[in-house]
Amino acid sequence: MENEAVSKNFIEQIIEKDLAEGHCETVKTRFPPEPNGYLHIGHAKSILLNSGLAKKYGGEFNLRFDDTNPTKEKLEFVESIKEDVKWLGADWGDRLFFASNYFDQMYEAAIKLIKKGKAYVSDLSADEIREYRGTLTEPGKEDPYAKRSVEENLALFEEMKEGKCEDGSRVLRARIDMTSSNINMRDPILYRVAHMTHHNTGDKWCIYPMYDFAHPIEDAIEGITHSICTLEFEDHRPLYDWVVTELGYKTSPEGTPKQIEFAKLYLTNVVTGKRYIKRLVEEKIVDGWDDPRLVSIAALRRRGYTPESIQKFIELGGISKANSSTDYAMLEYCIREDLKLKRPRMMAVLDPIKLVIDNYPEGEVEYLEADNNLENEALGKRMVPFGRELYIEREDFMEEPPKKYFRMTPGQEVRLKNAYIVKCTGCKKDENGVITEVYCEYDANTRSGMPDANRKVKGTLHWVSCNHCLQAEVRLYDRLWKVENPRDELAAIREAKKCEALEAMKEIINPDSLKVLPNCYIEKFAATLPPLSYLQFQRIGYFNIDKDSTPEKLIFNRTVGLKDTWGKINK
Repeated sequence: MENEAVSKNFIEQIIEKDLAEGHCETVKTRFPPEPNGYLHIGHAKSILLNSGLAKKYGGEFNLRFDDTNPTKEKLEFVESIKEDVKWLGADWGDRLFFASNYFDQMYEAAIKLIKKGKAYVSDLSADEIREYRGTLTEPGKEDPYAKRSVEENLALFEEMKEGKCEDGSRVLRARIDMTSSNINMRDPILYRVAHMTHHNTGDKWCIYPMYDFAHPIEDAIEGITHSICTLEFEDHRPLYDWVVTELGYKTSPEGTPKQIEFAKLYLTNVVTGKRYIKRLVEEKIVDGWDDPRLVSIAALRRRGYTPESIQKFIELGGISKANSSTDYAMLEYCIREDLKLKRPRMMAVLDPIKLVIDNYPEGEVEYLEADNNLENEALGKRMVPFGRELYIEREDFMEEPPKKYFRMTPGQEVRLKNAYIVKCTGCKKDENGVITEVYCEYDANTRSGMPDANRKVKGTLHWVSCNHCLQAEVRLYDRLWKVENPRDELAAIREAKKCEALEAMKEIINPDSLKVLPNCYIEKFAATLPPLSYLQFQRIGYFNIDKDSTPEKLIFNRTVGLKDTWGKINK
């Protein structure tokens, strides 16, 4: 077994080759989000991949904010991203950086390119730049301002920096090749004018670098060896290499920093596009960016997903160059597997009906021993109060049951979990025929440790004592979208109906994505747990205590059911 080959993904193979050939001594990676929104499950893949590689090869992992566009960026997003990355377990140590801290160096880099004749100031409008750039099948045309002298370009760029130019009136472009088959290499824009206050630099700058120019410089300054990004940046790699080479950061294609692309994470039944999520938030269709029906990292955390479950999910998906889609059920499988041995199990009744044990002494209370997790003895035991009046699930009683119904019905015995065997004797109804109470008798010899404790019955029901429980609100979350590929469906609906995004979204939103149950009853044990604690409601599913929960009003979010019912429903 010692000689068993360990399969390595293609990125690991590249890194190990670079280490062996001396292209780098220490592996340095980074996660570089733009602080213009909340991170989602797709970002988790990049975070865990970059931080995991640094850890595996004894290197360093940086968290860097690519804050080069003040029109969309907020300090709120900076803080939320830091929280998400930390929660996922990615440790950046003291290596927290902002692209905006390198603005002086980026400006000097632009000056260097101008002096080399590799950059020029253009007065073309945005529409004219697009026109001159050409198409995928037609080459571009030379910018009429490309012939400006070095001196003129330096003077004009200085005017841009000094705030003498209006937004959109001028840009700095790289001088590369307007006939290139790669549109990204047709004299891309390096700097634009934007009179905006920046969250980090204030009003110091009114010109801001474009991402494709800034990013390779940031990587080079920080000594990043492997700039790992998603496949949509593959066509941008020649520009990345052009920037770092022209500025003298590397002298060969094998040198570092080196951009490597991998396939994005696509998940069925979800939408991650910010423009769609923003509309849902604005229209109050969802409860903010951390609504548990979304797949932002904040939403997953609030719903009850653990960092370990997300790590496992990413691991199972693997790293490749080919785009593919992963079933949402895999994510649910990962959280079930993670929690089943780690967290306590307790009893909760979501749709209560009163059960009265007629032959149990009135006013008597006894405490019965219950395992916190039958599959993990290390979690210990607890004492559960038991009395004459209990709550059980309404669906656990039927007056006229179908065949193979092994729950409570007149004349049939069931076991109350951790307690006694009881036989149903009847029920009580209101004037509308709705059952309000169920009656039974218990067998005192069937409790644990008693002579008939091991007597077998086919049904076992959970319960809580009416006089020793807590009322709680339970939120049953399910998938927000009722179609497997909502992104394509939305596009098709908008095309067919020529409608806005909101109208299209309303057509495919799952109306049962949230059910709020205000009158549930749970064991008092739950009140001892802090917000965002994970636990299992026996026979029901895994739940998380919501961030808004208080001792006066307990709120539980369903993370996932015990079994995958979605697939069965939609066959």
